[in-house]
Amino acid sequence: MIHSILADKATRLYIILGAFFVANALIAEMIGVKLFQLESLLGITKADFSLLGQPHLSFVLSVGVLPWPIVFIMTDVINDYYGVRGVRFLTLLTTGLIAFAFVVMYFAIRMPAEQGWWITSSAQQGVPDMQAAFTAIFGQGMNIILGSLTAFVVGQLVDASVFRRIKRVTGDKRIWLRATGSTLVSQLIDSVVVTYVAFWIFKDMSFPMATALVLTAYTYKLVVAVLSTPLVYLVHAGVERYLGRERAQHMREAALRMRDEQ
Repeated sequence: MIHSILADKATRLYIILGAFFVANALIAEMIGVKLFQLESLLGITKADFSLLGQPHLSFVLSVGVLPWPIVFIMTDVINDYYGVRGVRFLTLLTTGLIAFAFVVMYFAIRMPAEQGWWITSSAQQGVPDMQAAFTAIFGQGMNIILGSLTAFVVGQLVDASVFRRIKRVTGDKRIWLRATGSTLVSQLIDSVVVTYVAFWIFKDMSFPMATALVLTAYTYKLVVAVLSTPLVYLVHAGVERYLGRERAQHMREAALRMRDEQ
């Protein structure tokens, strides 16, 4: 049975694309606790601006945004060849796996720490208490988890829906429009949901500050989405070469005909 499944190139491709989709989403959730200064990365002067009455803002972002361009690309490619149903399945599967990962980490944090060598094993690297470090890194607040998962599900499903609508109008042409356009819409929703749920609703952050964070994060995602567009064409070319032009064309047409409720 497994031999016949793996012998089919389209099935193998879905597994490969899905694996990258799931892995990068999980990685983004795990590393998202760290913040970085975008201006420092680019080697420019730190921004200092006001927005909606909130002063001294700059481009501070979660490192969880680093793998997300790959998730965006995988979403669009999967949608193109396997339809909304293929994206929906991976989205719900990934959401369940992320939730499961946080449950495992919850219990891992609460396991009694070894109080001998391990607890101080990284003291020379500036980490005097490994249990405290482990808890701080992996013990993200439930508000962050809830906001992040909600944003992921809503953003991915919206991305798939917008992508499909654009493709119905443009057909196989203008890959850049449906890929970038769907990402821009979905990431606006993602930024709004994760920030307002995690910080405005659960952490009592002021509405102006939460809105300012939404706008600065979305600006970054918008730029990244545009810059990632050539990669979409590169992945499409790789898929066509792997499947063959005729079968790739047939799969795209079948994906477009597929009804959302199926």
